[in-house]
Amino acid sequence: MLEKIRTRPDFNLLQTILLRSLKRAVYAPHNVGHFGLAFEAYVHFTSPIRRYPDLLVHRALKALLNNRKYEGPDWEALGRHCSETERRADDASRDVENWLKCYYMRDHVGEVFSGTITGVTAFGLFVTLDDYFVDGLVHISELGRDYFQFDGARHLLYGERTKKRFRLADRIKVKLVRVDVDQRKMDLVPA
Repeated sequence: MLEKIRTRPDFNLLQTILLRSLKRAVYAPHNVGHFGLAFEAYVHFTSPIRRYPDLLVHRALKALLNNRKYEGPDWEALGRHCSETERRADDASRDVENWLKCYYMRDHVGEVFSGTITGVTAFGLFVTLDDYFVDGLVHISELGRDYFQFDGARHLLYGERTKKRFRLADRIKVKLVRVDVDQRKMDLVPA
């Protein structure tokens, strides 16, 4: 599917939405294969230096190569622990990245940017700025003197009086009006 949409101007957005729609991996001792890769037998394997689950895979493979069975701890509990730890590490990494983006963008308050609507909620629009690949929020109160209906199925805000629509993947010009480094948030208004 990705190959079919690769030439679309909204490819990066569609790719991100597709990835977000996938179920997150959970470490477990049972072989359930890999749906996306269509493998009947699958083990998550990257680098033993970076992650404890990979170290366990190395130990199990080493034991198999020596015609032994690797007897480890409670594999179910270990799988839960490794899954939770990985989620916390991902969250921490995202948090630091968002802080750094806000820290950088604080010197750009007042500037106008082109961007793409990458999120539509009942309270506003998330916009990714083209040149900086950072996200900010255009609060619904900044969209004009209208009452906007949120259509979650279509990912759009619709103005009752003006009929103005803001949809996922629409292009928009915005002005950066506020950066809160501590809260890791950037506020935008239509330009």
